[in-house]
Amino acid sequence: MGSGGREHALAWKLAQSPRLDSLHAIPGNPGIARHARCHDVPLTDHAAIIAFCRTHAVTFVVIGPEAPLVDGLSDSLRAAGIGVFGPSQAAAQLEGSKGFTKDLCQREHIPTAAYVRVSDLASAKAALARDFPRPVVIKADGLAAGKGVTVAMTEDEAQAAIAAIFEKPGGEAVIEEFLEGEEASLFVLSDGTNILPIGSAQDHKRVGDGDTGPNTGGMGAYSPAPVLTPELEAQAIATIIEPTVAGMAKAGTPYSGVLYAGLMLTATGPKLIEYNARFGDPECQVLMLRLEHDLLDLMLATEAGELADRPAPRFGTQTALTVVMAAKNYPGTPQTGGAISGLAAADETGAQVFQAGTRMDGDTLVAAGGRVLAVTATGATVTQAQQAAYRAVDAIDFPTGFCRRDIGWREVARERGE
Repeated sequence: MGSGGREHALAWKLAQSPRLDSLHAIPGNPGIARHARCHDVPLTDHAAIIAFCRTHAVTFVVIGPEAPLVDGLSDSLRAAGIGVFGPSQAAAQLEGSKGFTKDLCQREHIPTAAYVRVSDLASAKAALARDFPRPVVIKADGLAAGKGVTVAMTEDEAQAAIAAIFEKPGGEAVIEEFLEGEEASLFVLSDGTNILPIGSAQDHKRVGDGDTGPNTGGMGAYSPAPVLTPELEAQAIATIIEPTVAGMAKAGTPYSGVLYAGLMLTATGPKLIEYNARFGDPECQVLMLRLEHDLLDLMLATEAGELADRPAPRFGTQTALTVVMAAKNYPGTPQTGGAISGLAAADETGAQVFQAGTRMDGDTLVAAGGRVLAVTATGATVTQAQQAAYRAVDAIDFPTGFCRRDIGWREVARERGE
């Protein structure tokens, strides 16, 4: 289920499973169509999706994006006797409501930034004045496609952020303490009781080189994230992941699926920034390129509650790095319709080009969204993976597109000893 770069990476990996009989995608994209039969069924029409599964003898569904999870699609499918990889609607609140997650952290003593929940402009202004110095983090409470967070460095930015959230009735927000440190992403599979780590990554949210400009859904990533050392990963699992899974089970909303923890590595240890209830995009692309284990086998074990006896998934030793090629004006209103060519030349460099916002216009591949391609390559180091990815980027002709030229820059600097 889904049509982005994350879903292309999942389809590419699932297609390699010996346990797979046939693969379908709703709605898919031209890249996914290389691995699956694509079908135009609305993601919001649960009855139509169930009918499709019955018509095509589909016994297992992988839900890629967050919106169908928060909408309860997994519950509808399970009620119809169809297996699902993805949490229930109640458990997907970990992503669907930032306030829900912060309250869980408080209840289970999970390290995170100090916060307040606000539901009107007056209380938001009072909390900003009373409790939080600048910079301050302001989050719209709800799904925002990775773009609902403002790190307000000044008073004007803070006031503008809360005004935007409360300009329409029903707005809610979480105001948080600004945490110092470096971010990293940790992914685990959970069957409701047991967990199985499935890799780390580091994302690049800002649109411009040097982490400048507005936040986006993600302009690139690499995996693994060396900054998340084995010791820090073990600490994050013990203090953040395990209490979350236990707390969700205790509350009667067990979490089954992939749990994506955005972490801040502070001077006092890892702290939770936020949870996502699905694989990240573009983090999924780098994880799938490194994963040597059968993805379908892992997903079936997750749904069956059989992770306790599973060994850790196998990953290749190389680093994977992905560069997102976006349509001009993203993350504003993207310039769609631009022609794309040179993907075969990019493939010849050894890279994998995962398609995100694309469609066919006759025989021509064109941009159909903000983030259009995720050009992904491997190397022995982040520096080598970066060089390989940009060789593939430079083989692609996408005149109405752009990309950052510095994905992996922090780790590249560390590898140089800077």
